[in-house]
Amino acid sequence: MLAAFILFLAPKNLTNKFQLTFARIFSLPLSISRNVSLSARPQSSLTNLVSRREYNKLQNHHANLVEELFEKHKKLEKLAGLRDRFYALEGANLMPADVSRSSIDRLRAELIINRGQNDGLAEGQFVLGDNSIVGTISKVSARTAQVKLLTDPTSRIEIKITPSNIERVLEGTGSNSARIRMINIKHKLKVGYEVKALKKTGLLDAPIIVGKVARCERDSQNPSIWDITVEPCCDIQRLKNVAVIIMNPQ
Repeated sequence: MLAAFILFLAPKNLTNKFQLTFARIFSLPLSISRNVSLSARPQSSLTNLVSRREYNKLQNHHANLVEELFEKHKKLEKLAGLRDRFYALEGANLMPADVSRSSIDRLRAELIINRGQNDGLAEGQFVLGDNSIVGTISKVSARTAQVKLLTDPTSRIEIKITPSNIERVLEGTGSNSARIRMINIKHKLKVGYEVKALKKTGLLDAPIIVGKVARCERDSQNPSIWDITVEPCCDIQRLKNVAVIIMNPQ
């Protein structure tokens, strides 16, 4: 306090010299502390930047989860609607699947889906598309399966035509359609009649529609029988997702 009082009463020119001397003596420590302070600032900014990136990652992950939940909710609503509509699906497990690849031409008509044995799929199971049967599982691996469409040249599905209730076999033609043979012209058939897959033990508990009669004419080689062309009930070539019917799941 005595030193401060003396400096307060000292002449101004003397105190100015004292200030300059103090600045010269402590210039090095002051410069070091200033550099340390400046070097610490980028580190703080980097920490904030990393935190922001982590935050954005979490936000993006949340957005993805919400979208995934929304898609699953839509699939569940669709499957619930199928169960309410069809007695044939009571007690069945409907396994939704996405179409990963399709091969549709005159030689073959098949889909590859992203479900397999790990999901309970097996050969012979029926496959739904737009609330109608589009084919059956023909090959299956652990995580994928091949669907033979009803239009495939080697496809054979037991069906009945309603309302006439005539039972026959639906054969694929390879040209986005199928045909029914060996029906005598004494049976009255019309364009627009529904064609349904027959009940099959362990695979289907009741008939489900597969298509409609698109053409019904006398066979050119045997006029005593009908030449019947059937078109699928949905646009198979544009299918993006399907549902596999797993009856009596364990």
